[in-house]
Amino acid sequence: MVAVLAFGVSVAALARRWEASIPRSEAMDLVVQPSKPAGPADAAAGRDLNVLLLGSDSREGENGQIGGDAVGQRSDTTIVMHVSAGRDRVELVSVPRDSLVDIPACQMADGSTTRPRTGAMVNEAFAIGWDHGGTTDDERRDSAIACAVSTVQASTGLTIDHFVVVDFVGFQSMVDALGGVDICIDQDLKDPRYTGLDLRAGYQRLDGTQALQLARARHVDGGDGMDPSRIGRQQQLLAALVAEALSKNMTTDWARLLGFVDRTKDSLLIDKKLDPGSLAWALRSVRTDDIVLTTIPWQLYPQNVNRVVWTSEADAVWAAMATDTPVVDALHPADQSPPAADGSPGPSQTTPPEPAPALPEQATSVGGQMRQATVCPA
Repeated sequence: MVAVLAFGVSVAALARRWEASIPRSEAMDLVVQPSKPAGPADAAAGRDLNVLLLGSDSREGENGQIGGDAVGQRSDTTIVMHVSAGRDRVELVSVPRDSLVDIPACQMADGSTTRPRTGAMVNEAFAIGWDHGGTTDDERRDSAIACAVSTVQASTGLTIDHFVVVDFVGFQSMVDALGGVDICIDQDLKDPRYTGLDLRAGYQRLDGTQALQLARARHVDGGDGMDPSRIGRQQQLLAALVAEALSKNMTTDWARLLGFVDRTKDSLLIDKKLDPGSLAWALRSVRTDDIVLTTIPWQLYPQNVNRVVWTSEADAVWAAMATDTPVVDALHPADQSPPAADGSPGPSQTTPPEPAPALPEQATSVGGQMRQATVCPA
């Protein structure tokens, strides 16, 4: 989706070349318009879109060299991306992998159906599909994605239109293809046991290996080892990636764009109905301040402090996405109380509103993330 935004402000024809080279999946069956000189038509024009972004914890091939040996596959990162009907707003809501949800019965590619689970971690849905989805890797992969999509739909009330899956190698290659990303590290971060992360506080440029270490690290020295803490760092990286992709150097440098195409296409998987070229053209006017990142409101699960549950504010976030209204308004509702009968301000207009719930990462735009980086500690 970073590439979609970059191509949207550059050359639609190049987006078509990239789009045609990405592996596709028919997983959405379980739950390309011709290019034009002026840019491809948006196949979903006039309606909003919800895209499920999954970071796969696959250990196959080169991924095993990065993450080590592990059986099966999991979705280590889950983000619901909402694209407004007017194509003028993009919102990315991170879902902690420790979130407890109900996983519905999932249709598998081999024709079987899994049993529903109550109070399971959200990332178990992907693993369930992989473990029970069939005899071939393609069947297991499609079943895993379909079960993840079904679980997110059942848990949020949203309709998921498309999905994108990226693995370790894909993320690392994406950062390297961009030439690295600039990011502010607010404190020393070390994770010698699991990822090898070792970064000093300050403003610095990360290569693909360092960025992937930062994105994966949960067990940072002095941290709580939980996913919400990691999500904050992932959102910083996403903001840095988008900012880099939308920079003048990226959108006008054909060599870098072509390098991005060639180095990322083999590590992505998208559903067969997603049309990146059309979406790229439709989003060509989106600015960094129009791209919002946030984490779904959560609290610790009383019976197990290593798990989290969504708060009542989460319902407002999902409802905003379902009705295509800004997520920021749901998290920070404006005071719209009518005046009193005598014309004086109503009670809620004279009383300061209660502060928003203390979230690990409040909603912020990519532009806001960029501005925060300007005050990075030396």
